Amino acid sequence: MAVTVEASPESKEVTISVQGRFDHTLYRAFREAYSPYMAPGMRMILNLGATEFIDSSALGMLLQLREEAGGDAANISIKNCNPTLSKILRIANFQRLFTIENSQT
Repeated sequence: MAVTVEASPESKEVTISVQGRFDHTLYRAFREAYSPYMAPGMRMILNLGATEFIDSSALGMLLQLREEAGGDAANISIKNCNPTLSKILRIANFQRLFTIENSQT
């Protein structure tokens, strides 16, 4: 499966990992991955370490996640981006909306 979830309700943290291409074909799987965990105080971590490609529809999905998680109050981190993904996120100014951590070099 291209989208996997690890949840820790005790620590109020959920990690969503995307493998391969992050594009419109993952819309339903991505939404189903985070929807059960939309609760106040929940920390979302997006692990993109195995993501090879990201397109504009995936950027839209990230914005939708942020909105549903509380907008400016959302606690969302994007981790383990390769240099190409990091560049795309920087060009889109996503560092202003998300915490981007541990980018691979």
